[in-house]
Amino acid sequence: MLRTSGLTLHYGGSQILYGIDMQARAGEVTCIMGTNGVGKTSLLKAISGTHIRSGGDVVLDGVEMGRVPPQAMARAGLGYVPQGRMIFPLLSVRENMETAFACLPKSEHFIPDEIYELFPILKEFLNRRGGDLSGGQQQQLAIARAMLMKPKLLLLDEPTEGIQPNIIQQIGRVISYLREKGDMAIVLVEQYFDFAHDLGDRFYVLKRGAVAMEGTKATLTREALREVVSV
Repeated sequence: MLRTSGLTLHYGGSQILYGIDMQARAGEVTCIMGTNGVGKTSLLKAISGTHIRSGGDVVLDGVEMGRVPPQAMARAGLGYVPQGRMIFPLLSVRENMETAFACLPKSEHFIPDEIYELFPILKEFLNRRGGDLSGGQQQQLAIARAMLMKPKLLLLDEPTEGIQPNIIQQIGRVISYLREKGDMAIVLVEQYFDFAHDLGDRFYVLKRGAVAMEGTKATLTREALREVVSV
């Protein structure tokens, strides 16, 4: 579903990513791991078009995507839940979710029951302003908004950051559910090692903006992964 080759990224005169080659397949969770400051969030920004990459290729569902803005990536089938959630604080929960309709045909401008089954609190708080939700509730809203876009590729950046344990468990169940549906590739950036390892099928470990280790759960031991992401 996703393939990058030779992906590079600069912020001004500073190079952040160095030739990233990676794949993410439908029906799998691909985890991007590493210590703080190695380029994990920057990689998601480069893939999503939020920060235009300096070089390399991004192929989404067999189509080579040029250096296009994030709205073009969204229309092509990319859903992105950024670090910090980025919900609209003055819009209601319903209005926040309805912003996803911009990427859908008019016939699909509705919120399916599946969303409320996965995130019951959103149905209860439909008319509450996004800024009045707790951090965990905002994270659920951000994931629901991305799901409404019916993405082929879902990028999740630190979805457990600052979230209470019961919501972390719920988010884990939602990610497992989406993986099992089999029609979506999920790329997960996550510092919480146990959460990432339990969900992950494929792992890429970044160090200084480059891939230092890669493999599947079958080829990489838990101990080897933990050691390299702890250094």
